[in-house]
Amino acid sequence: MTARVPDEKQSTVRDELAIIGSCLAGTGTEEMPRMESDMGAAQKFLAARDLLLRYRTDYERACDEFVWPELDGFNWAIDYFDVIARGNAAPALWITSTDAPDGVRYSYEEMSKRSARIANFLRDLGVQRGDRILLMLGNRVELWDVMLAAMKLGAVVLPATTQLTPDEVQDRVEVGKPGFVVVESELVEKFEAVARSITRIGVGEPVEGWIKLSDGYTASSDFAPDGFTLATDPLLLYFTSGTTSRPKLVEHTHQSYPVGHLSTMYWIGLQPGDIHWNISSPGWAKHAWSCFFAPWNAQACVFVFNQPRFAPKEALSAMVRCGITTLCAPPTVWRMLVGEPLASYPVKIRELVGAGEPLNPEVIEQVRRAWGVTIRDGFGQTETTCQIGNSPGQPIIAGSMGRPLPGFRVALVDADDHPVSEGEIALPLDSSPLGLMAGYANAPEATAEAMRNGYYHTSDVAIRRDDGYYVYVGRVDDVFKCSDYRLSPFELESVLIEHIAIAEAAVVPSPDPVRLAVPKAYITLGQGHEAGPELAHSVFQFLRGKLAPYKRIRRLEFAELPKTISGKIRRVELRKREMVRSSDQERFEAEFWEEDFPDLHR
Repeated sequence: MTARVPDEKQSTVRDELAIIGSCLAGTGTEEMPRMESDMGAAQKFLAARDLLLRYRTDYERACDEFVWPELDGFNWAIDYFDVIARGNAAPALWITSTDAPDGVRYSYEEMSKRSARIANFLRDLGVQRGDRILLMLGNRVELWDVMLAAMKLGAVVLPATTQLTPDEVQDRVEVGKPGFVVVESELVEKFEAVARSITRIGVGEPVEGWIKLSDGYTASSDFAPDGFTLATDPLLLYFTSGTTSRPKLVEHTHQSYPVGHLSTMYWIGLQPGDIHWNISSPGWAKHAWSCFFAPWNAQACVFVFNQPRFAPKEALSAMVRCGITTLCAPPTVWRMLVGEPLASYPVKIRELVGAGEPLNPEVIEQVRRAWGVTIRDGFGQTETTCQIGNSPGQPIIAGSMGRPLPGFRVALVDADDHPVSEGEIALPLDSSPLGLMAGYANAPEATAEAMRNGYYHTSDVAIRRDDGYYVYVGRVDDVFKCSDYRLSPFELESVLIEHIAIAEAAVVPSPDPVRLAVPKAYITLGQGHEAGPELAHSVFQFLRGKLAPYKRIRRLEFAELPKTISGKIRRVELRKREMVRSSDQERFEAEFWEEDFPDLHR
C-alpha cells in the first residue's frame, strides 16, 4: 500500500516519480535490466519519503498518514540511489580533516559510478550474492564505496570498528564467517591469525599478500545486477554485545535499514541539500543510521571531519567553516562542546539531535541559549531504526526522549508482557515495523526470546507520561553504556579472570563527569595474591593488551563480591553502590583508577 500524499505535494511527487519511472523504463534499461516490480518499489519508497518530508514539522499528520511501503523486490543502492544520482552534481559526501579543512566533495553521480566500479571489481574477485564481507575502515570514501557496491551485488556487510584488538578480530571472523575482508592497510596486522582462505583486500598503502582496492577504480562504471534482490534479503550483520561472552549478529535486510531509516530521517529533520554531520565512528550501527541511510534518504550531504582526537574548538570551527545545517552527536561530545564559548561561533545549524544516552537538561539549555536551537533526544537500537524521538517543531518536555515516530507503535510491558505505564519498551509485532531487524543471525534462541509473546523486547525501560511522551529509565539487564558504547559485563569479566591473580570479577558502570560512566571492576583475588597498587597496575596493564580502548576497565576495587544463596553475583548491589556516589566523590577503600598510573598513558 502506497502512502497517501496530500494534494499540495502531488505535483512534486509526480515529477519525482516520473523521473524514477523514466530512468527505470527508459534509456538506461539496456545497461541496467530490471524486473517490473522494481519500479513499483522505488515509487512506493519515494512516495513514503516525500510524505515525511512534507510533514516534517506536523507530527500528528505524519503519524496519521504514513504507512511503511509494502515491498517485494527492492535494492536501495540500485533502485533508489543510482536513479537519483544520474546527472546529479549535488554533494553526497564531503570528507574533511584537520590537515585538509576544505576536504574533498563527491557528488551523487560520482558515488554511483565509484561504487559501480567497486561492485564490478569485487564480483571479479568472486563476491557473489549472499557472500559476507567484513569491513574495517575509518571515515574515508572507500567505506561508502564498498557499502554501496556490496548492496548492489547482494553481498552482506559485517561492519567492524577499527579499534578491535587482534583477538577480537579473530573472534568476529569466527562468529561472522566472512569470505572477504576489506581493511585499512595500517590495520592488516590484526588479521595475521585469520584463515588464509579468506580473500584479503587492503585500502591505502599496498601490503604484500593483500589485494589493492584501488585497482578496482579502473573497472567499468556500468553495472548490471546478477539477479533480483528481495526486500527481505540480508544486507547487514552488526555485532552487538549481549549477556554472553560472544557477540550476537543483528541481521538487517534490504528494507529494514535502508527503508526503515525513513523514521530516523524524520527524527533528525533532514531536508534535501542539508549538510549533515553525525559524529560517530564506523563499525557501529549509529554510523549507518546517520552517515549513510538517513541523510541519503533525504538527498542531503554526509559530512565528515576526521580528527586524531576530538577537539571541541576544531569541531566548532568546522561547523562554521563548512556551513553544517544538521548535527547529531552523542552526549559525551555535547558535554565537551559546552565547555567552549558556543555563542562566539556563528553556526548555521537548524537541527540538533543527540542519541545513545539521555542528555543532561543543563547541557541542552546551554546550547539553546547560545544558538537558539534545542537538542532533541531520540531512542533506537542496533536492532532497530529510530523508534521514539522529539521530532522537529514539536513541544519538547524536559527529560523526555519524545513520542513514537511515524511507522512505529510502542508498548510498555511488565515481566508477563501485560501493558503498563512504566515498563519495558516493546514493539507489537502485529504492526510490522519495517525498521526492525530480521533477528539474530547466529542465535535463534535469542531471537525467539526477543520476539516472544507478540512483541519485540528492547530490554530498555521507560515511563509513558499522560501526554504520550516517554521518559527513559534504564536497562532491564546488566548490559550498560559507557561513552556511547554498549558493553557486556560478562565479556569484560571473562577477560579479567584470565589474569593470574583474579579469582572472580564483576563489572558495573561507575559515574564519570565526561563519559557519563566508565567500566569499573570489583575483584576477588586468588590465594597468595595481595591487593595493592602494584597489583592494580598489573591488572590495568594486562587489560590494555586485551581490550579495545572503548572497553577498557578504568577503575577497579578489591572486594568480596555480594552473592545470592545459589552463588550468583549480585551486580545490582554493586550498581546501586556506584549510582549513589557523585562523580567527584573520594575513592572507596582499596579502589584504584587507571589515571593513578601515568606510565600506562605513555
